[in-house]
Amino acid sequence: MRFLPIVVAMSAVALLVGCSSDPKPATSGVSDGRKHAVQAEIDRMVESGVAGAIATVTENGETVVLTSGVTDRETRAPIPAAPPQQTRIGSISKTFLASVVLQLVAEDKIRLDEPIDTYLPGLLVGDGVDGRAITVRQILRHQSGLPELTDDPQVDEYRAALEHRTMTPEQEIALALRLPAAFAPGTQWKYTNTNYIVAGMLVERVTGARYADELNRRILQPLALEDTYLPGTGELDIRGPHPKGYATIDGVVTDVTRIEPSVPWAAGAMVSTGVDLNRFYSELLAGRVVPAAQLVEMRASVPTGQQLEGMDYGLGLGSTRLPCGAEYFGHSGGISGYRTVSGATPEGRAITYAFTEAPKSQPETISMLSHALCP
Repeated sequence: MRFLPIVVAMSAVALLVGCSSDPKPATSGVSDGRKHAVQAEIDRMVESGVAGAIATVTENGETVVLTSGVTDRETRAPIPAAPPQQTRIGSISKTFLASVVLQLVAEDKIRLDEPIDTYLPGLLVGDGVDGRAITVRQILRHQSGLPELTDDPQVDEYRAALEHRTMTPEQEIALALRLPAAFAPGTQWKYTNTNYIVAGMLVERVTGARYADELNRRILQPLALEDTYLPGTGELDIRGPHPKGYATIDGVVTDVTRIEPSVPWAAGAMVSTGVDLNRFYSELLAGRVVPAAQLVEMRASVPTGQQLEGMDYGLGLGSTRLPCGAEYFGHSGGISGYRTVSGATPEGRAITYAFTEAPKSQPETISMLSHALCP
């Protein structure tokens, strides 16, 4: 499993840290107290063994980039704060895709409570799987019961790059449907990448265009997210300045920066920077990405239980109320070499934490979000 959300840890320590020790925000810009608290968080991650970390903080109209660790384990070159460093963002890609779908809902080209079979007839047929009984909303909210495609060992973006393999969405759905449904649609919640491969196919079927083109036209270009993109099939490298990503494979720390993006595709292949992600989530919550009625639908969430401890999940958008009372909306993503958490509050504060390998122990994400987002 490669393109998963990062589970949010809510320990007693995180709740005690909360936001109570944060200073009051400055009248303009990111407060010194917030910079120091966030810098301490990423320094701790590097001290624990992570190669590198980048934190991008937005407050009072200012965005500040903080870094810790190295961009390359061999050269030991430090990660620069400028120019903005691109990283793979994994499942944060799902918020972008859900936003495109909701724009199409606003244009009356897709209906949230319509069966997916209306738009992709005959695609979802299998053991306990019937596309006539699964709605678009259930796809976006991970309540479809579809089996998880990444349970198949072929669905590994790093290995695919090494083996010069590519995959199509149709091939991935066929792999997933070898397995039975996890549950009846709408009866449970389970995070499943298969849902967002289906959602990407839905966009292409309804628009008649490539998903990457719709993403560019509808979101990336209007918001001037110049360092954000969905790489094409066979595009193994990251285009702009970036730290290398690492993973431990068979006991050896390995550079896994190069991957085959057709494997995670719409569910997790995007590349971005903290600056762009902070702008995206801030603009989304301000109602400038999807219309107001669709933003309400997007934010309407269901509990996830122990799967995403402390988070509820809407349509491609996670949410939680931080100990200080601030409400966080965003997503996290894990893919070969990179772990990212990004989101914002309706008041305009935003944060992106990006790490260049998986930490050995689960970070206290609520504490990290609190230091960045609490007033």
